[in-house]
Order: sequence, then C-alpha cells, then structure tokens
Amino acid sequence: MTTHAYLILHGWQNHRPEGHWQHWLADRLTELDHRVSYPQLPDPDDPELEVWLTELTRHLDELNGSGSGERVVIAHSLSSVLWLHAAARGMKQLRYADRVLLVAPPSPATVAGIPEISAFVPAALNPPLPTPTRLVAGADDPYCPEGADRIYAEPLGIPADILPTAAHLDLDAGYGSWPAVLDWCLHATTPLTPRPAP
Repeated sequence: MTTHAYLILHGWQNHRPEGHWQHWLADRLTELDHRVSYPQLPDPDDPELEVWLTELTRHLDELNGSGSGERVVIAHSLSSVLWLHAAARGMKQLRYADRVLLVAPPSPATVAGIPEISAFVPAALNPPLPTPTRLVAGADDPYCPEGADRIYAEPLGIPADILPTAAHLDLDAGYGSWPAVLDWCLHATTPLTPRPAP
C-alpha cells in the first residue's frame, strides 16, 4: 500500500483533546499505516503569528520528506487563516503539500475582535493558492457569520462544502468522529458531508 503523509493543524485554544475530530482522524490514518503529524502548536491560548508561521515552515519541511504518496494538510479554524498568511507571503514550503483542506476559517472581523488572535487577521487574498485547496465550513458558523463561501471560497476561487447546522465543526458542534473527512483524506474527490447524527 502507498503510504501518504498528513499534517493536521489545530486552531485557537485547541489543546488537541482526544474527542476532537482531528484527534480521531489522526488515529484512523495512523491505524491505516499512513504517516501523520498532529503537532501541538506553541501557546494555543495566546498564539503569535510569527511563531506559528515558523512552526508551519518546519512541519512542512518534515512533510516534504515523508511518505511515498500524497502529502496532505488539514487545517482547522485559526490554522486555516495561518495557511492564508503563508500563501500571501509566498512561503515556498506550501508547495510541498499536494492538497489542502481548510476547515471553518474564522472571518477577518471575528479575528480582529479577539485580542489574543487579532494579529492573525487574514492578509489580502491573492488567488490562486499555490496548492489545490478545498474549503469546508458550517453554514451557521458563529466565527464566520458572513459566510465562509463568500468571504473565502469565492474570492480564492476554490471549491467549498457548506454544511448545514455544522457550526464551527468542533466538539461543541458534535464533531468527534467525522467519517467524511477521513474519506476525503483517502480519496480527494469525496465531498465533505456532515457527520452522522448520533
């Protein structure tokens, strides 16, 4: 079997709780013998943009040397915005990823209104992104009330799956296990759908 490499990036205040879908996803991919990196980024409660960008560079360098198959990045919430900052700066390491999934990026207005993360306000969006990218977000995400499709997907020219009643696609919204994201990781053409009701 071809071994793929995955880099999973968490958001603000996320200490990688075991119940979160990202933790679940990392475990499932590891069980399938893929290479998985799910790092704890520094100071998740009070992050610094430059520190997170440095960490992103390091982890992408490691991703570049992993696996014999695809290299895939899955970024949730604030790390989705981090990815857009790296793209705006022309970070060459972004090209080490073969495809990217941005999950529930918060809107610029939301980020600007939270002092701990206000430095992460997304830079100007300069399409096209250097790596094939897909976006998935909740239609009712309180962190992006303007709509992630309008704020991000349309200006960037990337496909989007907007899920009803998925909110911020986090534990509070019931996203522990999420089979559709595992299917997307394994098969790029799989659409992102809501998690099954419990």
